[in-house]
Amino acid sequence: MFQTMKRELLAGITVSVVALPLALAFGMQATGNSDGAIIGLYGAIITGFFAALFGGTKSQVTGPTGPITIIFTGIVATQGLEYAFIAAFLGGLFQILFGILKAGNYIKFIPLPVVSGFMNGIAIIIIMGQLQYVTGSFLVVLLTIIFMLVSIKWIKFIPPSLMALILGTVVVILLEKVVPAVHFTLPFINDFIFFDSVARIGEIPKGLPQFHLPVADLSTLIQLMPAALSIAVLGSIDSLLTSVVMDNMTGTKHKSNKELIGQGIGNTLAGLFGAMPGAGATVRSVVNLRSGGQTAISAMVHSVALLLFMLVFGPLAEEIPLAVLAGILIMTGITMFDYDSLKILKDEPRTDAAVMLVTMILTVAIDLMVAVGVGIVMSALIFMKRMSDEGFKINSKTKNSLNVYTLEGPLYFGATELITKTISSDNSHDIVIDLEKVTIVDASGALLLLQLKDQLKERGQNLYIVGNDLDLGGILRKMNIFQKFGATGHFNTMEELLLYLHNNNGEVLIPS
Repeated sequence: MFQTMKRELLAGITVSVVALPLALAFGMQATGNSDGAIIGLYGAIITGFFAALFGGTKSQVTGPTGPITIIFTGIVATQGLEYAFIAAFLGGLFQILFGILKAGNYIKFIPLPVVSGFMNGIAIIIIMGQLQYVTGSFLVVLLTIIFMLVSIKWIKFIPPSLMALILGTVVVILLEKVVPAVHFTLPFINDFIFFDSVARIGEIPKGLPQFHLPVADLSTLIQLMPAALSIAVLGSIDSLLTSVVMDNMTGTKHKSNKELIGQGIGNTLAGLFGAMPGAGATVRSVVNLRSGGQTAISAMVHSVALLLFMLVFGPLAEEIPLAVLAGILIMTGITMFDYDSLKILKDEPRTDAAVMLVTMILTVAIDLMVAVGVGIVMSALIFMKRMSDEGFKINSKTKNSLNVYTLEGPLYFGATELITKTISSDNSHDIVIDLEKVTIVDASGALLLLQLKDQLKERGQNLYIVGNDLDLGGILRKMNIFQKFGATGHFNTMEELLLYLHNNNGEVLIPS
């Protein structure tokens, strides 16, 4: 027991070191100024603790992430910070509702090209958002990136973002004491150096976050609903993707709906206490797991460690240059980009590549939710086209005057055109549809059978259906399809149909 607690405590402290610079940087990104750093830190503390306490994924660490930051940034820009907190509160409530309604069972079906597309778009937006610091404090940003690259390659015992945070801050402080005495004739060189006026995070509150009761009229709440849904949907996707990663690493199975409820509770409280919303963070969760964290305790310890840092070392954090945080965010965006999705563009189906590119472009140019929505619709249409072309088959055989069509695969709305075209072109007197190999039936597919029966009857042809839908949940019986065909139109087996035809027509038909 003691060893377990020791392991969880050490893992939580370790992951807090990784989370600290990212929380500060994402907070700054969201508000566009130094005031946001503490909001990001509050978000990591609150969402990290309560999502772990109530969530359904062992070892998962929650906090501000790329997708959540981009959404929150847009809300702050259009609605203001106070209303953004209300949107976070409402988004958390939506996530709790998703969990209660078991929506977690369906979010996992979002196609990979859509996920790759919006993650790539988010990476681009994060990098673009730091251009003001690149032009204003170029050398500081460049040094921070170099420190991170060096740390990634050669220094394994300290997280790269923390190493860059410490070294970048120290270098700026030291050079500020030397460089101001030197001024160059060319203005752009002074802008390049720019050490004498590098902006800092500034004062960090010494106390705990304050409770903010969300106050807004009905029209404002309605106006904030799309933003709240964006936080809920993208936060849920982000979290459950991380949950899948954790499952693959641990060999366990997360509880997706419980995880959504935990994430919702965390984001609801974040909105109430003036903090950024969050989601399951893949990098932080992996670090937690590799550091020995195997339960929710380590993730909660990570939040407590961040809180202690804020209370004890807040004055030191006030000296962190914003340009250093900008360099960390640029590297975060670079590492977030899914390069594999670009490498396989020439090899993967063109339709999947198109979905990824469209989702990425829409994420950057318009909005995350629009991009994801369009990507999902495109993927669904492409899937239906593939299923109708490849997933559904009609095999036809003729014996004597009886044409038998064996349907194979899902009998759904995407297959109705092919079935109608094939059978309507058959002028045989007796036509049989064999349902034995049908795997799924929807309402459109079921009603098509009746439409074909009536159409062929008007042409003086007979349509028989063969098969039992017990394996399909009895949907054809529930919709009275078999009953409307009657005892002379529906048969459970081909043998029953052949016996009926023999008795009524005096001929024996042998199935192929």
